[in-house]
Amino acid sequence: MSGGSAWTGAAVAAVTAGYALFSRRLVSTPVSAPMVFTGFGVLIGPIGLDVLDLGHDTGPVLTLIEAALALLLFTDSMTVRRRDLRTGGFLPLRLLAVGLPLSIGLGWLLAWPLLPGLTLWEFALLGAVLAPTDAALGKTASSSPRVPALVRHGLNVESGLNDGLALPFFLMFLAAIPGTIASEEGVDGVFWRALVVSTAVGLAFGWVGGWLLTLARARGWVTGEWQQVVVLAVAFCAYSVATALDGSGFIATWMGGFAFGVALRKGEAADGKPTHGEPTDGEPAKERPADLAEYAGGLLGSLSFLVFGAVLLGPTLEHLDWRIITYAVLSLTVVRMLPVALALAGTGMRLPTLAYVGWFGPRGLASVVFGLLLVEDHVPGIELLGRVIAATIGLSILLHGMSAPYFADRYGNWYDAVKATTPDLREAQDTPEGFGKQHSGSRRLR
Repeated sequence: MSGGSAWTGAAVAAVTAGYALFSRRLVSTPVSAPMVFTGFGVLIGPIGLDVLDLGHDTGPVLTLIEAALALLLFTDSMTVRRRDLRTGGFLPLRLLAVGLPLSIGLGWLLAWPLLPGLTLWEFALLGAVLAPTDAALGKTASSSPRVPALVRHGLNVESGLNDGLALPFFLMFLAAIPGTIASEEGVDGVFWRALVVSTAVGLAFGWVGGWLLTLARARGWVTGEWQQVVVLAVAFCAYSVATALDGSGFIATWMGGFAFGVALRKGEAADGKPTHGEPTDGEPAKERPADLAEYAGGLLGSLSFLVFGAVLLGPTLEHLDWRIITYAVLSLTVVRMLPVALALAGTGMRLPTLAYVGWFGPRGLASVVFGLLLVEDHVPGIELLGRVIAATIGLSILLHGMSAPYFADRYGNWYDAVKATTPDLREAQDTPEGFGKQHSGSRRLR
């Protein structure tokens, strides 16, 4: 190992250990894990101590961040149940079916006058890259018991699913830009390989993997530790095979996680034994098949924010201008809040709830990965696109992380006061059954 690589490894390990030692104390503060890791990334990056500089070789960077997103996509989609979109599910359903496409479209339109020099499809790409949300950036907003369960559930489900739903938009827009690698296959080719083939691969690996794990658990062939390894193996098998077929590994892992979760729950129903979240055969209650994958994804995600701070955000801070800052602010406010208001119109949700849900749409890991994929695909306007994406994510990490505890408390005070005098308050109704159990997104490293 070269001297530079050794110092890089030491710096990353030191930051990780330092956060881990104070993690319990930091949970109760406005300082989130993405804030800490991004801040240290800027500090040890090229514009700081210059210990971590991977800007000339994005291969290791992309591998790390792709692995993190693949695991989080798989484990998030594992938890999807019909009841999530049935009992109290109008909130995430509207946010995903109406709010997400509107956010992409509005992000596309607002980029037009603010970012001259980009093409029509590059504007569209920017809208798709910055549409997915990441609940980990404002964890308190979607986990605080002061916030109504209906709202917490909606934010968690939306965050767990919208990165996978944004992928088809991203891939189709990318294929429409001349000169990119994706454009060589054309929109039809991308549709076939990225959507149809990748979906089939993910569903096949997920269903077979889940069925085999259910069989092994029922017959006592697998220990609690190794069943968690199965989840990791199935996720990366789906990703690798889809990638080898020139498809989308992310769509494959997202669909694979969904099929894997369905297969486990069907096995649970058939055997009359819990297989997805409850202990079996003397296993400790805390062990779940997805635990290892969730924690591995959370750790890789935190390290990804460190790399993001060093490689993307740090250099961007030296080239900010009013157009980039304006678009970043609009992306976090108008581009998110107006679609949320339109999506929830007619639901009976009060204005404070619309404002709360609208504000807490942080941009994070999925946007980082999509941005790096633009670099890998040689999108012509990547220099400006990269700066806008990095500035928006950096601003989101700071603002959403700092504001989450304060706004969760203020919103909780409003909810308690109104609920006491309004028996039919919409926010207090249709609380999803079983929501007390943690959604996978809430188990990520904070």
